[in-house]
Amino acid sequence: MITVALPKGALLKDSIRLLQAVGLDFSAFLDSTNRQLQIQDPHSSAKALLVRAQDVPVYVEYGQAQLGIVGYDVLREKQPQVAHLADLEFGQCRLSVAVKQSSPYRSALELPPHGRVASKFVRCAREYFHNLDLPVEIVPLYGSVELGPITGMSEAIVDLVSTGRTLQENGLVEIEELFTSSARLIAHPLSYRLNTGNLSSLVAKMRDIAALAKVGS
Repeated sequence: MITVALPKGALLKDSIRLLQAVGLDFSAFLDSTNRQLQIQDPHSSAKALLVRAQDVPVYVEYGQAQLGIVGYDVLREKQPQVAHLADLEFGQCRLSVAVKQSSPYRSALELPPHGRVASKFVRCAREYFHNLDLPVEIVPLYGSVELGPITGMSEAIVDLVSTGRTLQENGLVEIEELFTSSARLIAHPLSYRLNTGNLSSLVAKMRDIAALAKVGS
């Protein structure tokens, strides 16, 4: 039986809709009264795990799930040993550098050397500023990152931006984009090579739906 790791949060609803389109129904996860973290498809053809987005590639890498759906941002940050199979064409957002609107900085290179940048994307942020040859201190924060510049703890943040509304409401503005992100389909490499549970057929259907979504966008 195939196991799919699904991310809690913003990508869950579209992930479930995609799986329904290929014949797997895990919509019970959308029921607000549901407390189960592992469920079976009604036809008992597959099961799904509901986990934190950051943990999806962990379950896939270690083989507890053969497939997973997760944002590209998580893959860039964690760099897991998984097979990258498809861009699923939903959950689009971007990882950006942002500062206070009242700040004099309007590009990353204008930030002061050895200044502080708050982010939960520590690896991505460190790599980005290293490539700019700009030494900064990355301050790990895992919630309400916007408070970094607001409280004066950091000059800037590196965080995911979708509509930009949260930044605007907190008096912040984007000054650089590191990369764009969207939902990705990943697999356990050995399971994919061995075509465990006829994975290749399921993956092909999901790729076809993603391709149609791209054409329609």
